[in-house]
Amino acid sequence: MNDGSNSQRKTGLKVVALAGGVGGARLADGLAQALPTQDLTVIVNTGDDFEHLGLSICPDLDTVCYTLAGIANPATGWGRAGETWQAFETLGELGGPTWFRLGDRDLGLNLERTRRLHAGQKLSAITRHFCQAFGIQVVVLPMSDDPLPTWVHTSEGILPFQEYFVHRQCQPKVTGFHFEGAERAHPAPGVLESIRDAELVVICPSNPWVSIDPILGVPGVRQAMLVRPTVAVSPIIGGQALKGPAAKMFAELGLEPSALSVAQHYEGLLSGFILDQTDASQSEQIRKLGIAILATDTIMKSSAKRVELAKEVIEFGSKFASAPPAEYPETKKTPKRQI
Repeated sequence: MNDGSNSQRKTGLKVVALAGGVGGARLADGLAQALPTQDLTVIVNTGDDFEHLGLSICPDLDTVCYTLAGIANPATGWGRAGETWQAFETLGELGGPTWFRLGDRDLGLNLERTRRLHAGQKLSAITRHFCQAFGIQVVVLPMSDDPLPTWVHTSEGILPFQEYFVHRQCQPKVTGFHFEGAERAHPAPGVLESIRDAELVVICPSNPWVSIDPILGVPGVRQAMLVRPTVAVSPIIGGQALKGPAAKMFAELGLEPSALSVAQHYEGLLSGFILDQTDASQSEQIRKLGIAILATDTIMKSSAKRVELAKEVIEFGSKFASAPPAEYPETKKTPKRQI
């Protein structure tokens, strides 16, 4: 487990991180190692949750938890290290659907989560129990206990997210998204409170469209962030996403895949923006949006690099956290564009 020693960590800010996917999980892990455990809350996307083989599956939530517990598959960033696949080999032999693969250990977790949900427990309570079992000391919250599935509008019709992402391997052209039930959903217990108490909100380098927008779509979340200093880390480096279809989505929606486009996507929420040094030439254009800039190495090749980036994020964000509120809200306004 990547928990480090609290005595070796500097006293930090109270930080809330919004995360989903591998990039978000890795920065959340860096923050968990750089901050005292009581100073970090991670709010995780559940828009990619779905039911498969009768099981309630939460891919982003599991990726974040496995990463924080130090048991994620280092080769893929998702799933568990040292996994075996005998259950799915049997499923395939019997002609069952194997397009969404669950290893044996991962299967055990999903069986227990589904059992608890059917018994009436809330996802947030189940997640808290799983974190305790895994030895995760920071607070991890699903964005909502309510179902809020992501649907992808494509050239081939409207597809459930996992159908588009895993089964169709992101091949259909994207034309938009919607998050079913967003207007009726409630933030999970602790979500709004953690944002309101935060001295800094960090938007991790997750896919803006399908990992962060679902969180922002939960009623009250965006509004709470408007009065908190917020910094985002770009998931686009040199026009490409290190993992996942974010760059493809930007391009298919008629937007240049770039750090600038990511900053524009979050315009109205940000006090600061962190982009890779490869994209430093875009800094001035982003500053014109009223957003402060930090250009640095954002590629997290190792656990040490996660911590290094996390410390830079904290140091950069602390400038806004210590500023009087009147010095930053004028850059925060209702976004001009949402898809």
